[in-house]
Amino acid sequence: MIMYELLQRLSDAHGISGYEGDVRAIVEQELESYGGIRVDAPGNLIFTKKGTTPAIMLAAHLDEIGLAVRYIDDDGFLRFVKVGGWFDQTLLNQRVIVHSKEPCFGVIGSKPPHVMKEEDRKKPVDARDMFVDVGASSAEEAGDMGIEIGTSISTDRNLERLANNRVTGKALDDRVGVAILIEAMKRISDIEPTVHAVFTVQEEVGLKGARTSAFGLNPDVAIAIDTGIAGDHPGITKSESATAVGKGAVITVMDAGGRGVITHPRVLEWLRETAKANKIAYQLDVSDGGTTDASAISLTREGIPSGVISVATRYIHSPVEVLSLDDMESCIDLIVHAVGSASEWF
Repeated sequence: MIMYELLQRLSDAHGISGYEGDVRAIVEQELESYGGIRVDAPGNLIFTKKGTTPAIMLAAHLDEIGLAVRYIDDDGFLRFVKVGGWFDQTLLNQRVIVHSKEPCFGVIGSKPPHVMKEEDRKKPVDARDMFVDVGASSAEEAGDMGIEIGTSISTDRNLERLANNRVTGKALDDRVGVAILIEAMKRISDIEPTVHAVFTVQEEVGLKGARTSAFGLNPDVAIAIDTGIAGDHPGITKSESATAVGKGAVITVMDAGGRGVITHPRVLEWLRETAKANKIAYQLDVSDGGTTDASAISLTREGIPSGVISVATRYIHSPVEVLSLDDMESCIDLIVHAVGSASEWF
């Protein structure tokens, strides 16, 4: 119940890339009584438990994909740009929140099929042909509502329970990682290593916060905590993704076909042996697309041995992502035990 409530607060909060303040505030509330917190120049929140060596960086990103107002037309409709990796058809007909000074609701609309040419009905609608309708009747009225060029927009969804201890909601990529990292840091105590829990900004638009924070911290080893693509539902095959919801923590071997992170062999062995020794359910993952903060961290300074622990998630980069709370617990257990044994490995 505690994990669900924490994930609910984080998932329901709004914070697209570059506008992570409300999510960061929740993290600060959760951890302020457990140790030292600071926020660096780009906005990464860094929570440190001081020890000796090695220095471990654990990273989970605060931001979610969203939209930003690009233009307000004479009739008060908002044209937008995508912030992060959307599949355009996921956007159509969604209800959104426009984060003006006084946030307001809107809906994403487009030309109705009734007036489309036959050939146009067969084509997916491009995001460039969509707009946000907030009910305004003019650009001036939209301006009076506090909406301006650059105003951020996020989808309006709440976390809900499904069967078999699974949940669905928006921004589980990567609020689940944030929740896991918060809980892991609460459970970690009496350790030898120094542990930096970094809640990064702007991951969805270029792994930016991970790059700058890793440079500043210069850890000996790093783990990113994120979501991974589940291959256990219609429309995807096991050859495309071998991981499944409810089967335990996912340990990445390689992502983006090697263009992202290739987990350092010692990091991979450390995580696998920790899972085996503590009877923690885990899965291995090799993917051809998508990457995480670990890619940027691994290339920082002279190079930092890095890996990824993730939660298998269905329908990633949509407002209806699905994952298992049981897998969250597996990830927390793996992180806590891995930190506890890190001095034996690094």
